[in-house]
Amino acid sequence: MAVTDEAILRIREMIISGEVQPGMRLPPEKELSERLGLSRSSLREAVKALEVIRVLDVRRGDGTYVTSLEPALLLEAMSFVVDLHTDRSVLEIFGVRRMLEPAATALAAARMDDETTTLLERMVEGIDLSHGVEVLVQHDLAFHRAIVATAGNEYLSRLVESMSSGTVRARLWRALTQEGATERTIAEHRGILVALRDRDARLAEALMLSHIAGIEEWLRKAS
Repeated sequence: MAVTDEAILRIREMIISGEVQPGMRLPPEKELSERLGLSRSSLREAVKALEVIRVLDVRRGDGTYVTSLEPALLLEAMSFVVDLHTDRSVLEIFGVRRMLEPAATALAAARMDDETTTLLERMVEGIDLSHGVEVLVQHDLAFHRAIVATAGNEYLSRLVESMSSGTVRARLWRALTQEGATERTIAEHRGILVALRDRDARLAEALMLSHIAGIEEWLRKAS
């Protein structure tokens, strides 16, 4: 095992054990390296790596802190990776969405309140064929984001959101090249909204599965 990897694991163990908790400052570099039996250079490299994935926050002149470790923060790295997808890997991204997002939609149906229902209704009513493709794509992103955010599981919603943001280009090209894609997207959103408004989790899940699978099938044929 590389020395830097060992340093990362040792810091992780400190966080998991509760020795250091979210928001706490790590001991000074010299003290921590001696405690862990590691060189200061390997410890420094480990801290840099953990800073990149938002586990640690290095504050110049103040010290190194454990971040909040909130899902939104930790999954930023996932969004970055997904945004680097190639045309070949976008199908795999949609495959992940097809597994996760219908389940999130079912959870959302059970937790729908009047405020969220009104928000989704305004989204659906505020979009039509007169809008350009880019506006439609942004509407699509906002619609899906609002639904998964209602699921009540932040890790699930953030993961689904990172999958969605990485497929914007695919959606855009679908709308530009596939006849009737715009009309179909709006109609499918309306159907999902009705199921959510009726708190029908099974129907909402099925409609979301069909919605995502339709895009995935088009991509498969186009690739």
